[in-house]
Amino acid sequence: MARIDESRPFIAVNIAVLTVSDTRTAANDTSGDTLAARVTAAGHRVAARAIETDDAAEIETTLRRWIADPAIDVVITTGGTGITGRDVTPEAFDRVLEKRIEGFGELFRMLSYQKIGTSTMQSRALGGVAHGTYLFALPGSTGAVKDAWDDILLWQLDNRHRPCNLVELMPRLQEHRTAAA
Repeated sequence: MARIDESRPFIAVNIAVLTVSDTRTAANDTSGDTLAARVTAAGHRVAARAIETDDAAEIETTLRRWIADPAIDVVITTGGTGITGRDVTPEAFDRVLEKRIEGFGELFRMLSYQKIGTSTMQSRALGGVAHGTYLFALPGSTGAVKDAWDDILLWQLDNRHRPCNLVELMPRLQEHRTAAA
């Protein structure tokens, strides 16, 4: 059973928050505000925050900038994961990801099903890794952000979570680069 091992140190990670929306602004970005508040409450740092329109090229540019920034460990986006014509966050992720974390999307939809039923099939939430940075794309609803953070990311981004967690893997995410050098 998963648990927090209090004998291990907590390691704060630097998390960038990107809201993807044609309608959100800093004044009404409730899902971004919710995510940033939860990140901070958990003891992590919001290293960057932005809002981009539903444009795959713009999203990709921001993702690449943050992936290249050594001060950012994790990028979490909210919005643009649905199936309408303007929902292009997964397509932008496809342009930058080296590896997908298939279990994230599967787990998110399993948990979401318990709350919204079959409507969860419309979510293309996903996770992955690019150049040693974790990336997670969440739906744009505040409820979905809470579910993804509270039930998955809070635990996986805590070095004390046992039996394993994403933080302890961070030093090894770029092994393929050093092996090739």
